[in-house]
Formats: sequence, C-alpha cells, structure tokens
Amino acid sequence: MGAFWIAHVEVLDEEAYGKYAAIATEAIAEHGGVFLARSGRYQQMEGRDRPRNVVARFNSFEDAVACYNSPRYQEALGFAKGASDRDLVIVEEN
Repeated sequence: MGAFWIAHVEVLDEEAYGKYAAIATEAIAEHGGVFLARSGRYQQMEGRDRPRNVVARFNSFEDAVACYNSPRYQEALGFAKGASDRDLVIVEEN
C-alpha cells in the first residue's frame, strides 16, 4: 500500500528554502517518491492558508517514513527550519 507526504508551507526565506527543495527532491527520489502536486493552483477551504502545497507519493508507508528519517532529507531540513513555517503529514493510501 502506498503513502503520501502532504505538506503545507509558507516560505519565509526563498534562498534557504531553495537549498532545502533541491536536496529534498533528491532524497525523495532516492526513496521512490514522486511528486503529484507542487505549488499549483489551490483553494483553501478550511484551516490555515499556506501558499505552497506539496503532495508526494511513495510505494509504501515505510518508504515515506524512511525518506523523512534519512540523513539526506535531514540535511535538507536544516535549510527549511527558519526558512519556512510548515506542516508535513505522512498518510497511508487505502
């Protein structure tokens, strides 16, 4: 069963966040992740509005969690912290 990363992001520092995005993209691909949505059009229906919304699909819940915990993604996160206000959840596909 697959899994999704769903992230809602407000970027505060474009340069630092760009470094995060470059490294994170590599880490996600290394774990079989594929982006389904990345900052396209959206309509906020409920909750806090954040202009960057990202959905990535992984082959399994375990792959998605392993990606997040991987040294490469943790390196990327070093650039995101302080450069963004974000929420990320991993959801198993039914």
